[in-house]
Amino acid sequence: MLATLLVLIAGTQAPPEPEPVRGIYINAWAFGSTKRLNELIRLAEGTELNAFVVDVKDDTGYLTYRSAVPTAIAIGANNQLRSRDAAARVALLKSKGIRPIARIVVAKDPLLAIGKPGWSVKNRDDGTFWTDRIGTKWVDAFNDSVWVYAAELAKEAVQLGFVEIQYDYVRFPDEPRSRLSRAVFPARREGETTRDGVSRNIALLATRTRALGVPFTIDIFGLTTTAVDDMGIGQLWEDLVTKADVVLPMVYPSHYGKGVYGVTQPNHSPYLMVKRALEDGIRRSKALTPRKTAEIRPFLQAFTLGPPKYTSEHVRAQVRASEELGLKSWVLWNPRSVYSRGYFLPTEFARTSQEGPEAR
Repeated sequence: MLATLLVLIAGTQAPPEPEPVRGIYINAWAFGSTKRLNELIRLAEGTELNAFVVDVKDDTGYLTYRSAVPTAIAIGANNQLRSRDAAARVALLKSKGIRPIARIVVAKDPLLAIGKPGWSVKNRDDGTFWTDRIGTKWVDAFNDSVWVYAAELAKEAVQLGFVEIQYDYVRFPDEPRSRLSRAVFPARREGETTRDGVSRNIALLATRTRALGVPFTIDIFGLTTTAVDDMGIGQLWEDLVTKADVVLPMVYPSHYGKGVYGVTQPNHSPYLMVKRALEDGIRRSKALTPRKTAEIRPFLQAFTLGPPKYTSEHVRAQVRASEELGLKSWVLWNPRSVYSRGYFLPTEFARTSQEGPEAR
């Protein structure tokens, strides 16, 4: 009788709030290097850092681990493995209290485009591969096979021990109209827009990913929080936040043009730019009530692109802007996976700041 009563009481208690994600992006080479990975783990020890977003498939199309997915084998995605003991490395992260999140690039995949030419974006003039301004081949984001392939890799990532899947490049190329005018997307359905194509395939990806028992998470353009159209890449805020569990707008100050939000030099104003961009996203999500919307977990700039050189002060300003808006989770992006300890609060200080002044 007592045991039954205790079970009933326990059943009425709300589940504990998930721990906020304070993460960093880790490229496949850093993940596969024992020295680099241990350095990054030591960075997490004693600080608030508690999650690594690890490349499983980057924008070259090659994989970090050896895949058994037939498409991956057929196109040679296993030919440049970044880690031959990926499962052991994921287990190591878990043993250190670090949340392993798998990043999978979807539409920017030159290896898949070459290996599956029927899935690629074509040149209108002669039917050859269309390329972006830096010569990269893309696959056709209208083609659901492209998204199914990403979901198949996600299944393997979960089997390796990753606890969350984060998809990137869930969009069409961001290229000038003059170049895009020469692009042909063979899988485009009659009357379908880029927004329609992304929305349709995001829904497909969401269903397949949630069936794995992990969150469905997507990286999106920072400008989606502000833009009132899909910017030609297929990403519209309202579509994305009603389909994903978590969205990561890449609100890098260096990526905003002069005069956005009335700021002459956005890269010099990291606090203001991040705060204004996220305020727009929060406002638009609230306008969708009572529909359930995704958690907003911004990607923040931890790299230098033009002046000024980004330091801990610039990074912490972005974190402060996010957290003042109630967004306790965030991820830092540095393409070389180089991060300073000064970017993060020490563990004890981070805990008391979360609990509030009465805990001090």
